[in-house]
Amino acid sequence: MNKRTRAAVFCKTVLAVILMLGALVWILPFVWMILSSFKTDLEIMQFPPSLIPENPIWDNFRDLFQSFDFLLYLKNTLIVVVCSFGGMLLNAMAGFGFAKYKFKGRETLFYLVLATMMIPGQVIMIPVYLIMNGLGLTNTMPGIVLPGLVGAYGIFLFRQFISNISDELLAAARIDGASEWYIFTRIILPVSKPILAVQGITTFIGGWNSFLWPLIMANEEKLYTLSVGLQLLKGQYTTNYALQMAGSSFMVVPIVIVFIFLQKYILQGYNVSGNK
Repeated sequence: MNKRTRAAVFCKTVLAVILMLGALVWILPFVWMILSSFKTDLEIMQFPPSLIPENPIWDNFRDLFQSFDFLLYLKNTLIVVVCSFGGMLLNAMAGFGFAKYKFKGRETLFYLVLATMMIPGQVIMIPVYLIMNGLGLTNTMPGIVLPGLVGAYGIFLFRQFISNISDELLAAARIDGASEWYIFTRIILPVSKPILAVQGITTFIGGWNSFLWPLIMANEEKLYTLSVGLQLLKGQYTTNYALQMAGSSFMVVPIVIVFIFLQKYILQGYNVSGNK
């Protein structure tokens, strides 16, 4: 092993150690939060603090569902997530239209869609709220899910990916008598699996963490999502840290699990649009 090789190995080792230390510092609060959800308040407040619970208990999670009605919040959140996946299909259809159909004003309309990405979501909340109120959809589940069904970013991703699909393939399918719906469902969607995976992950995370819009639209607790319920929990049980840790863990763990198992699709999806 020559001098240059030894120097390269040393640099890689130092970099690996630094990254491992950084990862440890980043993940430690999450580990402490999850383990603290199995502790009592007294054990959480003791000094010096302990990482591993002495006598793990499940009472905090039981109280979430029995005393604080987290099951209702979970149901509402799952409704938002499922409807968001339906919106992902609408994004794919819009991306297919922009990518493979030629119509007057297509580019102008697409650029207008992209321009909406530069507008902060908080700016359009008042107009959207007024529209929902005019339609009589305030304090309803449709009013919560409808504004988030379609997004410019999803349309952009699908359009960029579908643009790389061969036009000859679609033309051959049309010659064989395939309908446009058949082409979309049997050719476009199967080929677009990487983008569907990426959009599925981001859609799940966005729906699972939905907070601000449900908080604005819902006037009754029966329509609250998990994020709104967690904020309500923190307000009502300010000093019950164990219960707050359990609620926070219940929110974070599913996202971490989804990300760990599907993270490879994120890189594939963002890189595949550049490949022919």
